[in-house]
Amino acid sequence: MNRSRMRPADLLPTATLGLRARPWRSALSALGIAIGVAAIVAVLGITQSSKAQLLAQIDRLGTNLLIVSNGHSVEGDEVELPPSASASIGHLPGVRAVSATAELPGRHVYRSDQIPAAQTGGLAVRAADVRLLSTLDGSLGAGRFLDNALSDYPSVVLGAQCAAALGFDRLDRPTRIWLGGHWFTVVGILRPLALAPEIDRSALIGFGVAGQLFGYDGRPSRIYVRTDVTAVSTVHAVLGATADPADPSQVAVSRPSDALTFRAAAAGALNSLFLGLGGVALLVGAIGIANVMVIAVLERRIEIGLRRALGAARTHVAAQFLAEALALSLLGAVAGLAVGFAVVGAVARAHGWAVAMPATAPLVAGAGAVAVGALAGLYPALRAARLSPTDALRAG
Repeated sequence: MNRSRMRPADLLPTATLGLRARPWRSALSALGIAIGVAAIVAVLGITQSSKAQLLAQIDRLGTNLLIVSNGHSVEGDEVELPPSASASIGHLPGVRAVSATAELPGRHVYRSDQIPAAQTGGLAVRAADVRLLSTLDGSLGAGRFLDNALSDYPSVVLGAQCAAALGFDRLDRPTRIWLGGHWFTVVGILRPLALAPEIDRSALIGFGVAGQLFGYDGRPSRIYVRTDVTAVSTVHAVLGATADPADPSQVAVSRPSDALTFRAAAAGALNSLFLGLGGVALLVGAIGIANVMVIAVLERRIEIGLRRALGAARTHVAAQFLAEALALSLLGAVAGLAVGFAVVGAVARAHGWAVAMPATAPLVAGAGAVAVGALAGLYPALRAARLSPTDALRAG
């Protein structure tokens, strides 16, 4: 007697017979797998796109900016550094540019002199060096920056958030604001500075007028240092002692690009949580497939009995049902990949990012879907294979 055989070409139509007979149930069974795969692909794609954008921003802004400050007082104001700090730092080898600012405690800025004094909006007033914009590699949204001529007159440049809070977005006509009890003419509005967010919420005036109107004594509270790219670590190591030789331990030196890098790392750390949720969705999908396949075995006992009676081996029956489970998981994986890529593209477009997707993400998600599909179909396939022809036909 010839041994029964099943060719690979016969397996696919046989395995998809049940799927084609009940398309809605098949689609719902694959939904859990689709959700899990979509979640994994979307999380990896969105995180990668966001990280790529952030790293590109860091490269664009530069990693060679250092900030020197001396802590804060009990009231929250920036503590001043020695008057010679900025000049001393400028003599260090590897330093390309130095600019100082000084927060002016108790001075606030308002749209007009009719605004209640308590409504400060959290905006600060800072005296600023005329080289600040070039040191920060910033740009103007409107107007001009302070120069040696404007520094001695009541002229002010607004940071991006400060301008927005005061209701300014352009300088089509002469504009004045009430600053520290005096009228100042707005000469410029800055674009956002990612590496110096404190400037964004500040109104900047010159050192000369700060001394004339507010008694500023020339002591900076924050110094921005732009170094050669190869000298960042060397300059960082000596900045504290150079800025305040008498008490270098009280001087804080920070590298703002590190904060952006840490933000990227923190975003990556959240991946584990969302990928775990995607894994749970895959598990739920696998349970759904297993449940549907068990029901399919019970419903198709006559079919199984007839195939066994006509010579189909146990392995053929097991292969049929296992292939059916794999087909369900593949269907879900394809749908999930399509949805995941669509979500990544939509989010990237909304934020103006370039789409970036780890090359392994589709492979990992697809392989995971196939693996859970195979595990989900294993028990129903073995259960179908164990049915004897007589018992299956009698039960039917």
